[in-house]
Amino acid sequence: MAQAVSQHGHDHDHSHDHGHHDPQEMKLLGFWIFLITDVILFGTLFATYVVLHKNTAGGPGGAEIFEMPGVIAETFILLTSSFTSGLAVLAMNKGKVKQLISWLIVTFILGAAFIGLEVTEFVKLIGEGHGISASAFLSAFFTLVGTHGLHVSVGLVWMLLLIIQLSRRGITDVTRGKINVISLYWHFLDAVWIFLLSVVYLLGVM
Repeated sequence: MAQAVSQHGHDHDHSHDHGHHDPQEMKLLGFWIFLITDVILFGTLFATYVVLHKNTAGGPGGAEIFEMPGVIAETFILLTSSFTSGLAVLAMNKGKVKQLISWLIVTFILGAAFIGLEVTEFVKLIGEGHGISASAFLSAFFTLVGTHGLHVSVGLVWMLLLIIQLSRRGITDVTRGKINVISLYWHFLDAVWIFLLSVVYLLGVM
């Protein structure tokens, strides 16, 4: 009888262990689900842009309004920020919290510079009469590029909060998980920008 009770208790503990989930693993799973929905969102916006990019309502197309030097600068800045975010992860893996924070600050500054250039581009276009309501082409353009810019801005706020948290708590299991996630998110935005550069800007000026 005692053996049966002991066996039952062991089985109960065993099943309890199987039912236990690591909070960090669950958060990472949630992030991947979010990323998949984001891929669907951007896929839809890209498809919409491809359909509408020739509907200029008699106004200028991409070849007339896109200024490639600024776009190339944005691309260089974002690619560099993706590299520095990778260096931040390397510093974290070595347990070097000061280096980690430094690389995150550099990544933040580069991301902010990217947003600054994008806002400048938008303001210039609107000032020249090429606003979001001017044509279907411009509506699709502002929606697609603006959605990416919004994602970068969210990433910047997230990164700033992480920098503050790291300066107070250092590298813990929680902050380690958050750094891995923000790095994946940043690389994802970098990949989306490469598609934007190709589909919107390069094809637009050809």
